Amino acid sequence: MQSDPRPEISLTPTEGWHCSHLFYRFDHSRLRALGPNEIADGRHSLVESLQAEIVGVEAIQTFLISGHKADFGVLALGPDPLAIDSVHQRIVSGWLGSAIVPCWSFVSVTEMSEYVPTLEGYGRELAEQGLPPESDEHQAKLKQYEKRLEIMRHQRLYPDLPAWPAMCFYPMNKKREGDQNWYLRGFPERERMMREHGASGMKYAGKVTQLVTVGVGLDDWEWGVTLWARNPELLSKIVYDMRFDEASAKYAQFGPFYTGYQASAEQILDHCRIGVH
Repeated sequence: MQSDPRPEISLTPTEGWHCSHLFYRFDHSRLRALGPNEIADGRHSLVESLQAEIVGVEAIQTFLISGHKADFGVLALGPDPLAIDSVHQRIVSGWLGSAIVPCWSFVSVTEMSEYVPTLEGYGRELAEQGLPPESDEHQAKLKQYEKRLEIMRHQRLYPDLPAWPAMCFYPMNKKREGDQNWYLRGFPERERMMREHGASGMKYAGKVTQLVTVGVGLDDWEWGVTLWARNPELLSKIVYDMRFDEASAKYAQFGPFYTGYQASAEQILDHCRIGVH
């Protein structure tokens, strides 16, 4: 009898990247105990930690975080989870490490959502809309979707992080409470609700872009949503509008929101008055 195939033993996903969202604050009482030279060395160490190329880290962004939840945040992605974690280790082991306090983190991986229609599924949708498979219009639309699907797949699994200035991140779960149990709904019903949810988001195309990563089995929350916008007000507008979709209004649970603005390590240090007089 043929044995069952076994997956390769590896830390690298078969597709996609590992992803970490890391949030920190500066402990100013500890900073005051450091001398000027220690502060200068600490600034250099943090800048180097966040700018140096790290093998296995394919993408990294840093943010100033608004409010008292954190002072700065880091988003890092790549195929090696230990390389991604090394970003955190470099931050806390540097010369400022004793004065940098981890606030929160989310560990996840990139994914291609099961609710994105396959090529075959899109073909069925076209047929349901009255375009028979043998028609030229059906075939043309199918080819266009095939190209879009490949681009979409690559962007979701191996994302190019946008340079837009405003960012917010939040974790979320799908409810499992009484008749509001997402996981007891059939796939067609869940797909319908997620299609409606996606249509709401598409209204902000060119204004807001997102990255959804999955933490199921990896962290306390099931998904993490990162939004980038051309202007901070758009973050509030898109989240508000999408709250009215059934998938969100009835089945979503949200964790803490972290709102920030893209900034270099030097800008973070200056803004937080680290070594600035």
